[in-house]
Amino acid sequence: MSEELKLSRPFPSEGTEAYLSLVRTAHLLQDEVAALLRTQDLSLPQYNVLRILRGAGDTGLPCLGVGERMVARVPDVTRLIGRLEDRGLVYRERSQTDRRVVTVRITPDGLDRLAQLDDPVRELHDGQLGALSAKEQKVLLDLLQRLRAPRE
Repeated sequence: MSEELKLSRPFPSEGTEAYLSLVRTAHLLQDEVAALLRTQDLSLPQYNVLRILRGAGDTGLPCLGVGERMVARVPDVTRLIGRLEDRGLVYRERSQTDRRVVTVRITPDGLDRLAQLDDPVRELHDGQLGALSAKEQKVLLDLLQRLRAPRE
């Protein structure tokens, strides 16, 4: 990692090096996914919202529920949903019993957009992690979960 970043001296600790390596790797992998999503004119957060809503099924989710499920938190989920709604990929519906509650659902066009990306995204992820065996990927998942657990 020191050579990759062209550092003139070693990292102060293995923890620092591991952290920076994790962040750098995440950015490299994320950039590849973002490039693929751009082929469908989507950003990573927009893609995440569409996947969340597909998973919610016909019942949809309130805006707050979408925000709570985001992989990476975004400050303005309402605006993000508004952009997707403007493009016909999601729609919002105000509750008849509680006018404060707005439920968001994915449209057929949103489902089609995701369906076009399902195989390419899966293939990309498989390729990104292809240097690791299935067992190593499981170990990586376990280690990452252990790092996240006290922070969630």
